[in-house]
Amino acid sequence: MVDIKISRGTWVVVCDGAKALILKSSDSGPHPDLRTCETMQQPHAPDREIGADKPGRTHQAEGFGGSAVEETDWHEQAAAEFLKSVAAKVDALVQKKGINRLILVAPPRALGVLRPHLGPHSQAVIVAEVAKDLTNFPIDQIEHHLVA
Repeated sequence: MVDIKISRGTWVVVCDGAKALILKSSDSGPHPDLRTCETMQQPHAPDREIGADKPGRTHQAEGFGGSAVEETDWHEQAAAEFLKSVAAKVDALVQKKGINRLILVAPPRALGVLRPHLGPHSQAVIVAEVAKDLTNFPIDQIEHHLVA
């Protein structure tokens, strides 16, 4: 568990590569009261619908040698694009709503993709980052994980 103070007006973004929950604290008591403001979800399509048939091949400039090119991980690429859209949404909310406290909750890999795509205003209001995947938890359990 992580010990984080969630005061009134704190926004919490819980996301992974396919789902994002944008929550806002509406109470400043000993137990935070997070309310869902928005959800974002990416449809989960199989590789055959996302990418190409098979990996390509390269040939040497001289001779008859060749080798296969590493296959693209289409799901990882789609997750990165989704996290970029989450970052854009967070940037828009920080500008529009005047958010001054933001907590990011995401798996370590997702945090690594999300962080550089956040604008300077959004990065300035981040008060905590939690490297956990809590997207499939109910809101009361997310609160429990954030507050010891």
